[in-house]
Amino acid sequence: MIDFVAVEQGLALLFTSFSPWMVVVPGIVIGLIFGATPGLQISMAMAIFLPMTLYMDFVQAMLFLTAIFTGGSFGSGIPAILMNIPGTSSAIATAFDGYPMARQGKHNQALGVALVSSVLGTLMGYVILFVMIQPLSLMVLKLGPAEMFAVILWGMTLIASLKGEQVLKGLMAGFVGLLIGTIGFNELGMARGTMGQTYLLDGVPVIPAMMGMFAASELFKLANKGFIVESKASRKVKLGEIFQGFKLAVRYPWVMIRGGLIGVFVGAVPGVGSSVSNLLSYVETQRRDEDPASFGKGNPKGVVASESANSTSEAGSMATLLALGIPGGGATAVMLAAFAMHNITGGPQFIRQQTDVVYAIIFANFAQVFLLLVIGLLFIPLLANIIKVPMRYLIPSVLVLAVMGSFGLTGNMTGPVTVLVFAVVGWIFRHYGYSVPAAVIGMLLGAMAEKSLLHSYQISGGDLAYVLERPVTLLILALLLVSLFGKRLLGLVRGRKTAAGA
Repeated sequence: MIDFVAVEQGLALLFTSFSPWMVVVPGIVIGLIFGATPGLQISMAMAIFLPMTLYMDFVQAMLFLTAIFTGGSFGSGIPAILMNIPGTSSAIATAFDGYPMARQGKHNQALGVALVSSVLGTLMGYVILFVMIQPLSLMVLKLGPAEMFAVILWGMTLIASLKGEQVLKGLMAGFVGLLIGTIGFNELGMARGTMGQTYLLDGVPVIPAMMGMFAASELFKLANKGFIVESKASRKVKLGEIFQGFKLAVRYPWVMIRGGLIGVFVGAVPGVGSSVSNLLSYVETQRRDEDPASFGKGNPKGVVASESANSTSEAGSMATLLALGIPGGGATAVMLAAFAMHNITGGPQFIRQQTDVVYAIIFANFAQVFLLLVIGLLFIPLLANIIKVPMRYLIPSVLVLAVMGSFGLTGNMTGPVTVLVFAVVGWIFRHYGYSVPAAVIGMLLGAMAEKSLLHSYQISGGDLAYVLERPVTLLILALLLVSLFGKRLLGLVRGRKTAAGA
């Protein structure tokens, strides 16, 4: 399974010259900055700096792009913790407990937990990729639209768990998000919900909508407060407390391992990736915990679950890129463009003929995670100072940044208008106790679910028996049912045994 001759050749590619490593630190810094800035996506950073890779050899180019990817995975969790603004959709679940920790003055510990979870998660993901790249590629080849729909459906069941004050309100919020996510043209070329507005033909821009619902609506709520953290003593940035966060993260190894496994296998599914894996990991951790009610109130396990899953998703998406030549998301799509610029085609032939290059990329990422730990430690004290900024300066600054970032994403006024409209929608949701995360999940997964379901319907000709011919689909659906009802069924079985014994 592991070609040790190719391993030796891969190490030689990395260490016979220092030039491949000269681009790693700048790449991580770029990823951290773009990930930590609301509205600036990791894929955007990679696309902006892609032309630079023309002047590099292929290994150096891949090290540069994966370094941006690695830095951005952690960077997106920083605004999620400090301001309740997920830098990307992969950090949505990080905000659920990270932001309450920050509001309690535990921002240092929360950032420490996120950094260690990201570092160990990325390391775990690439270890799994090193050992299982070929089996993973064969597994992904067996995943069709029916399996992808089942995975997305699993993610959609999170709506019931991410409820507001009532389960019904959580479901209603998710359904509203689902309807918003299906606005625009579908795969059959039919336009829905546009209300005659041409700028809605491509659908509602999800990232600006997410920034509006999460960030702007939260800032409206904090308008009458002086600081994010009210206590002056708690606003201090303390390196010792960041290291306490390190210790806190490693206290939950099983949470991290479970999140890592979910991240790798869900991340390997093209088009699904970390947007779903961080939510799946969070909900599975909450469901299995002895005190599920503590989640959403500052439980560090929630941060560990989310950050470990979204970091290992990077390795999963790299598996599909290297082994099949299929990008798992926006970031790996940019990497695929780098492949084309260097006249290289990803896929099984690439793995067979250039195994040494594959192993060189994997080993380089092992080194990147340790560099991320060092650079992250240098950046955290700088970025954590945002809690010292008075709200009268912070609110307009973040709103301007969100509006400018959304304009950069859409290239027109659709982005800024979306941010402002969904800021009001998010404020209304929060005011009446409806779940903002559930609505955002509906928007993220609705269009993907519809697309996969439509493709499955076309392939099967509308025959429901088609599902019975797909064992992987049945397995995923079985796991979905177990995750939803397993605890209740186990309780019923134990209750009957107790009654029978009495």
